[in-house]
Amino acid sequence: MEAVVFVFSLLDCCALIFLSVYFIITLSDLECDYINARSCCSKLNKWVIPELIGHTIVTVLMLISLHWFIFLLNLPVATWNIYRYIMVPSGNMGVFDPTEIHNRGQLKSHMKEAMIKLGFHLLCFFMYLYSGSNRPC
Repeated sequence: MEAVVFVFSLLDCCALIFLSVYFIITLSDLECDYINARSCCSKLNKWVIPELIGHTIVTVLMLISLHWFIFLLNLPVATWNIYRYIMVPSGNMGVFDPTEIHNRGQLKSHMKEAMIKLGFHLLCFFMYLYSGSNRPC
């Protein structure tokens, strides 16, 4: 059962790393004016809920399997993702809104958040890899 938990967590973490890189590339394209704000936000908003679900599943899985340290490490990021999704103002397109992404300087904060998440998911990847391979058969 331990191996299944860490294999699933490792695969989920790979998907979250891919999403973080996708967010960074798409936001960089917006910053360099390769795409417009509306198409950028539309692309990114499609992946907000899958990212939220993927990270929340791993967090709950670590709670159920009693891996307290990993659960407590994942909890703030899962909570932040849920908070960010819930606190979207009415009338906005989603977490990423084309009318506000340039006006209020949100592009830099979204980029910084994506970089931090990429670093966090890379750390988790190696932690899951080590934890899964360190278990006795």
